[in-house]
Amino acid sequence: MARTVARVIVDALRELEVRHVFGVVGDALNPLTDAIRTTEGIEWVGCRHEEAAAFAAGAQSQLSGGLGVCMGTVGPGSVHLLNGLYDAAKSRTPVLAIAGQVPSAEIGGDYFQEVDNDLLFRDVAVFRATVLSPEQLPRLLEAAVRAALAERGVAVLTVPGDLGEQELTDDRPARFPHTRPVTRPDDEGVRRAAELINAGERVTLLVGRGAREAGPEVRELAERLAAPMVLTLKAKEGFEDANPYQVGQTGLIGNPAAAHALDSCDTLVLLGTDFPYRDWYPQGRKAVQIDLDERHLGRRTPVDVGLAGDTAATLRALLPLLDAVEDRTHLDEALGKFADWQQGQRKLADTRHDHRLLGRLRSAFDNRDGDVRPEALAAAVDAAAADDAVFTSDTGMATVWLSRFVTMRGGRRLLGSYNLGSMANAMPQALGAQLHYPDRQVVAFCGDGGLSMLLGDLMTIKTHRLPVKLVVFDNRRLGMVKLEQEQSGLPEFGTELDNPDFAAVATALGLTGIRVTGPDELADGVRRAFETPGPVLLDVLTNPQEIAVPAKPTVEQGWGFAIAKVKETLRSHGE
Repeated sequence: MARTVARVIVDALRELEVRHVFGVVGDALNPLTDAIRTTEGIEWVGCRHEEAAAFAAGAQSQLSGGLGVCMGTVGPGSVHLLNGLYDAAKSRTPVLAIAGQVPSAEIGGDYFQEVDNDLLFRDVAVFRATVLSPEQLPRLLEAAVRAALAERGVAVLTVPGDLGEQELTDDRPARFPHTRPVTRPDDEGVRRAAELINAGERVTLLVGRGAREAGPEVRELAERLAAPMVLTLKAKEGFEDANPYQVGQTGLIGNPAAAHALDSCDTLVLLGTDFPYRDWYPQGRKAVQIDLDERHLGRRTPVDVGLAGDTAATLRALLPLLDAVEDRTHLDEALGKFADWQQGQRKLADTRHDHRLLGRLRSAFDNRDGDVRPEALAAAVDAAAADDAVFTSDTGMATVWLSRFVTMRGGRRLLGSYNLGSMANAMPQALGAQLHYPDRQVVAFCGDGGLSMLLGDLMTIKTHRLPVKLVVFDNRRLGMVKLEQEQSGLPEFGTELDNPDFAAVATALGLTGIRVTGPDELADGVRRAFETPGPVLLDVLTNPQEIAVPAKPTVEQGWGFAIAKVKETLRSHGE
């Protein structure tokens, strides 16, 4: 007996070892969700918002390296997928989105809820197609999956509501032959890169997530060249733990040691990174870049030699041609500055730090309400979390504190919206991560603004009994926006949040809610959160005045911040 369109799709997903499909049910999806219901080994995860579904699918894809799957029904359901799909696209991770559509006979007639999905997803998807007849399957499905896996992007397959139950006349199983090629540049390119690097005296490495599979080769390169290793945020996972060459991150969330390592080098080697902030690259240096995607070569900073290829394979060809550097001055300088900065950061993580400040210096920066220092919260979670925990972080100050105070030791994993920079990603990504790793600890660093955006999917966590630990940095602010305003000399405006008691909200929804309102409660609150079985929301009132000093603070930023504080202090009653 021939199978239906819905059955062919679901059977193919099972063959691809997809274990979870995230979405919100709807009429056009009914044949597909019913096929999932009757299929062993694949589970429908009903979310409260399709954006959360897309974030969760993208998180699973990033953790597994395979295909994540989400679904959205006709019109609004598909539109809601967009932000999470953009995050997957910017993260270069394969996600298949199956979108519902109005009945095929009504397409193009401005039918109720009709949206042109092929147009809607044009910018975000590497592949998009609408199934117009059963005869197009499984060919269109195979094409969609191959595109997502090969191009590490989003593929969208639209299925009209009347097609899911139709049978295929020429049924066959879907086939997905796919192997990832390992490529490296030609010998001439490798030779030119070696000559340029050997000519330098102070080499610095800028290492990104694209080099993660080349850990031993990257460390050997740093040793051979006595080169400090500056990490992008996404390279914390894989390169931070037990690495004697790394000096942390650069950029707005970075530190002075990393900035020094870049600014004082004469040769820069970029490995598997497309770090986007041009202002943080050193100017006028010789540069070599290795990246799997040839389009990335030289697009952020000028490079003298660009090598398109797998980082590990390219370094294996390059390393025998490189001279060993005996002078470790450049490396030792950077490591010394990094150690000094880390010591200062540890002082900030002390819950008693505010009480040691001179009262006359605190004034407008005072922690008037006795709130918890966010640095102390992040450090406490780092100490309490398991060595194989999966961390997610919301865009903004939550990511800053994770970057500076959480170490990716052991087998820890890290996810965030680090390319798109979306709000509200941490909780739904944690949802997907916990389903992917049911036996591992998952910890979400949530901003209060981000969490409240998709608050409804706390109920998804409750429904599926996911033991996620949600740590809320509750500063009653859009903290990063506040900081950006003040650095520009503008008074804080529009960033204040009238938050509920998030712990009470979590309790009402069936999760364990724990609220910490002062430094003396922090240690016990974190301990209880990590010892309590099941899902826990830890709502910690953090200091809204705490700032994160960038790696290279400028006089203009400091002056703007001072002006902003004066304006905030001298506001009139009318304001």
